[in-house]
Amino acid sequence: MYTSALTSLLLLLSSSTSALSVLPRTSSCPKVWSEVLPELQTAFAGCGRDAHGAIRAPFHDCINNGCDGSLILTDECSRAENAGLSDICGKLLSWTQKYNTSAADMIQFAAATAISACPLGPRVKALVGRKDSSEAAPLNSMPGSRDSISSILKKFAAKGFSGDDVVALMGTHSVAVQVNDDPAQAGKSLDSTPSVYDLKFYQETLDGTAPYSLQSDKGLANNAETKKKWKEFSDGDTSAWNSAFTDAWNRFAVIGNDVGSLQDCSSIIPSGASERRLARRLGGSAAARAFARLTYDS
Repeated sequence: MYTSALTSLLLLLSSSTSALSVLPRTSSCPKVWSEVLPELQTAFAGCGRDAHGAIRAPFHDCINNGCDGSLILTDECSRAENAGLSDICGKLLSWTQKYNTSAADMIQFAAATAISACPLGPRVKALVGRKDSSEAAPLNSMPGSRDSISSILKKFAAKGFSGDDVVALMGTHSVAVQVNDDPAQAGKSLDSTPSVYDLKFYQETLDGTAPYSLQSDKGLANNAETKKKWKEFSDGDTSAWNSAFTDAWNRFAVIGNDVGSLQDCSSIIPSGASERRLARRLGGSAAARAFARLTYDS
């Protein structure tokens, strides 16, 4: 028997509020985002290239000088450290201009929509009201896949994120295809199910069976500070990963912003229940079944 829509929503909101030290304003979501949503859902249907890029974009906008839209408002997206994002950056900017929204909000709202479009995608918050900046982030401020693990962890720690947070956030690589890390192997995915938001990425990275693995992912899987959490997720603990990921993502998506001034549009983005049912039919893995139990009553 399905839980009621209201009960499901309350549980989702309750599970994620701990991620924010200050709650956003509860006033209604600006109407424009209900107009934006259908176009984004069409673009991200099937959890393909545009969805993957939209999920990746927030990391490149936020980790350096905060979630301020500078990724698409300056020359940042054309830099080598942001290689592979030019197409989605162009689309994000176009949608920003078309709907006259904040660029920073468009990046985050698009990511939340893309995550929900991918089968098994968790429900993350979609807050709006960020301030844009036309000041580009410093050059070479993005963590790179070939950087040392200590350097990567240091950059995340500077923004308030632990090693466990970083491991949880790397779950986005479950829906990723590499193009520029090794152009000779362009098109190879980082796990065997790049259109399903499952935990195969962690196990396949750890045991070396992924079609392609970033040096940084292999390092995190074996680093003394992060290998325990990586192993936990590789064992298929979907509940633990979902909780850790949404907590870390919700904090990451508001770096540099006053959370108390933001408005919450999370409720207008579908939970992705139909996608989860599809993923169960397609995969039927223990991880998929466990995730389904988080959403439905038996």
